[in-house]
Amino acid sequence: MPHQLLWAPWRMSYVQDDRKEKECIFCAAAHPGDDPARFVLLRGERCLAMLNRYPYNSGHLMVAPYRHVASIEHLDSDEALELVTMAQRALHALREAYHPAGANLGINEGTIAGAGFADHVHLHVVPRWAADSNFMAVVGDTRVLPQALEDTYATLRERLDQR
Repeated sequence: MPHQLLWAPWRMSYVQDDRKEKECIFCAAAHPGDDPARFVLLRGERCLAMLNRYPYNSGHLMVAPYRHVASIEHLDSDEALELVTMAQRALHALREAYHPAGANLGINEGTIAGAGFADHVHLHVVPRWAADSNFMAVVGDTRVLPQALEDTYATLRERLDQR
């Protein structure tokens, strides 16, 4: 049987970039501007929610404070409350839009813990479905996402606007 090919051109920019991003994506997104281009889904007084440009699953988003701090322990109580409240709202929108069977929520503090942006704390919200980690992730070090980021953004923005 001939080899099957999986076309995932969006991954090439991630694979080839030596530092993935030169500036802090959360600080850049904190300044109002072109939210759809930065995939900013939601803005609060102290935090924002945005899609992960290199998601583990469709709908993978992150919630971060506007303030550039490295650890959750450095957030003031208002920032911490809004971070969690915004994650709740985002998770509700994900459940309405995509009906995941579960979700992972987590903060990776420090490069050694897996943080891509270790200097700016952020909370990952990753929707999960049965068997969403298949052989491609294990054998091919590749994720298969069934929806383009622009479509995920539009779907979640619609849900968030309703609330």
